[in-house]
Amino acid sequence: MAVTKKNQKHRDLAQILSAASCALIAGTSPAVNAAESWDVDSAFLLYSESDGRVSAAEPVISATKNYDEETKLNFKLVADTLTGASPNGATPSDHVQTFTRPSGNGSYDVAASEQPLDDTFRDTRIALSTNWSAPITRDWAYGVGGYLSSEHDYQSIGVNSSLSRYLNQKNTTLTLGLNLSNDTITPEGDVPTSLVQMPLSSTDSEFSQRSDSESKNLVDAVFGVTQVINRRTIMQFNYALSTSSGYLTDPYKIISVIDDNAGANFGGNFQSNGRDLYLYEKRPDSRLKQSLYWQTKYQLDNNDILDLSYRYMFDDWGISSHTIDAKYRFRFDKQYLEPQLRWYTQSKADFYHRYLNASNYTDVDFASADYRLGDLDTYTIGLKYGYKFADETEFYTRFSLYHQESSGDKGYGKLASQDLYPSMDAAMFIAGYKF
Repeated sequence: MAVTKKNQKHRDLAQILSAASCALIAGTSPAVNAAESWDVDSAFLLYSESDGRVSAAEPVISATKNYDEETKLNFKLVADTLTGASPNGATPSDHVQTFTRPSGNGSYDVAASEQPLDDTFRDTRIALSTNWSAPITRDWAYGVGGYLSSEHDYQSIGVNSSLSRYLNQKNTTLTLGLNLSNDTITPEGDVPTSLVQMPLSSTDSEFSQRSDSESKNLVDAVFGVTQVINRRTIMQFNYALSTSSGYLTDPYKIISVIDDNAGANFGGNFQSNGRDLYLYEKRPDSRLKQSLYWQTKYQLDNNDILDLSYRYMFDDWGISSHTIDAKYRFRFDKQYLEPQLRWYTQSKADFYHRYLNASNYTDVDFASADYRLGDLDTYTIGLKYGYKFADETEFYTRFSLYHQESSGDKGYGKLASQDLYPSMDAAMFIAGYKF
């Protein structure tokens, strides 16, 4: 689903934290005492991108009240802070470029041949979610929940539910899940008109035509099958369907218009102020995504655990992706060590353009230079360590290195000498404690 850069980054970090703790499949889980009990999982994430780009600090705490073996109430609180610089979508140039800040109050310059980064990237988010799960009968169970997330320019509220059916003495589980959410976008400087010229300041007439906010609705559905193959192997298959409608454009992203002959930024006599021409991006107002997911966990004779998964996603924007994730947990009495390798690749959206040409930029219906919609490959290598104390509490930590590569049209003329698809590296550190 399309979201603003800030919100997408939050979602990415949330997924990273969720992946920090994976379940063991070694035999039967210990039974919960008849008396009510609490399980608490707290974690802290530090994330930093290369070249002074985005940095994040994110504490998370999840508390689960166990009423019995199957009846649980969970609360989760996330509070994160992001700072740094984010790509604005424009191409690098052979001369200094000047961009209007999103608020329209002031501007910032980018040196020749440097990647255009918006250094106003600052945000703090608070998110709260809750979920209740309980049996209906011996062979049926359900779950219901809700969440609320708020940051200065983005608010999201949603509800979710699930229904599970147990078969074959609970060796087979069929699950149907549904999530409904509504997001409201209130960007700095209000919502720009898509595919129009970036204004010079807040006094420009374009600012007076802007709307205060926009919204979008999302519906996610998933059908899953979890199968215990034998006492050492468990396998899961999911099919997910996601639809989003409304304002799916990123209000902070722009796209450069390039002169057809020289391959340089288009501007000069075209504009009385002599500045280059940049347009706000525009994406379709609906998107349908589908994905297939497979995961297998296998416990070896020495109690080590192999965890493999594969995900294939495709949508009606023309994007398709493949994700392969492999983890191997070495178990040493009270300790474990878990290396991870992850590879992700995707094809570009039909309307992705690294730049637009001056001769036909008015003919396009949709256009975005956001690298997240282009041809993309990412690689992650990580290592997790955990220690279980005598009282069954657990400390864990994970360190990961992430590498991202983009590719596509190399440009022409002066543009061909610029690095249109810079790589990006990031480091992630997570520390957590379960009690």
